[in-house]
Amino acid sequence: MTVARLPFMALAGLSLLAALWGGLIRLGWPLPLVPTLPPNHGPLLVTGFLGTLIGLERAVALKRRWPYGAPLLSGLGGLALLAGLNVHLGRGLMAAGGAFLIAVFVLLWRQQPAVYLATMGVGAVLWVAGTVLWHGGFALYQVAPWWIGFLVLTIAGERLELSRLLRLSAWSRAGFLGATGVFLLGLVAGLGSPAAGVRLSGLGLLAIALWLLRHDIAWRTLDRPGRPRFMAICLLSGHLWLGIGGVLWLLFGNVFAAGPYYDAMLHAIFLGFVFSMIFGHAPIILPSVLGVGLPFRRAFYCHWALLHASLALRVGSDLALWPPGQRWGGLGNALAILLFLANTVGAIVAGEGGRHEPD
Repeated sequence: MTVARLPFMALAGLSLLAALWGGLIRLGWPLPLVPTLPPNHGPLLVTGFLGTLIGLERAVALKRRWPYGAPLLSGLGGLALLAGLNVHLGRGLMAAGGAFLIAVFVLLWRQQPAVYLATMGVGAVLWVAGTVLWHGGFALYQVAPWWIGFLVLTIAGERLELSRLLRLSAWSRAGFLGATGVFLLGLVAGLGSPAAGVRLSGLGLLAIALWLLRHDIAWRTLDRPGRPRFMAICLLSGHLWLGIGGVLWLLFGNVFAAGPYYDAMLHAIFLGFVFSMIFGHAPIILPSVLGVGLPFRRAFYCHWALLHASLALRVGSDLALWPPGQRWGGLGNALAILLFLANTVGAIVAGEGGRHEPD
């Protein structure tokens, strides 16, 4: 195991657990109140957890020291929010972490200009732009689409990179760029007309989801048992949730501020899309980041199934305006993520001991 990277994982894990705790409090579960958690639920999840992980992954791949500034600063930013330190410090650290990630993609682009790198680089710009807007006085619901853009474009760029094996036509590549452009145009339009901007970005999200469902290389591994099939199922189900999120943005863009419809619009993407991608990519990413074995186990399907079943309950209850279903669905979401962590640790321990199920 690469021990030097464990502090970054610890910072990310702390932000994740704190975000889950704060989210359950926001849903009304009677957990002990830590005052800094509920208002920072979103920032802790997006930048404290996901920003740190994405930054660490890129730093490991680049094999240089300075890119580790991205996960270090974003992780410390999450820690500053948890500790209730000056808001200038926490938000500044998070923005600085995003700036390091932008620098990483600029370097990679100079080495090899490619559309997928530009896509992920724009995603990093959206991370910083959203954080700057937040610090400049914009409400979190106004910032959320920008942070969602950071995650969606980062993931879509990674899938675009792998889709090169399919030898996409010029029209297919143009379709991806067009869908991304519509989403970005919606973000800019939303600064002046929030409802119209959300709906336009929703159209872009739907188009990106349809593109991924059509072109993702995961279709080629769906019939291969073990880890390849599990990863394909995670990825394709995530694309489906991204499309659902896009449809919800189109339908309810005028209430993208608070309430059950807003809850559905956010979590269809943050949980259904993003965490499906995390579940699917973990068997590949974690071994490279931590230097440990992570053999496939059939128990992985348990956290995948629990996530999607509980999210369906949550989103359905949001749309039906049924608070108990929303609360129980949210609890199921948190338990699915905790089960994922437990299954991952169990698989690593089994791998270190030489015990694993065959792929």
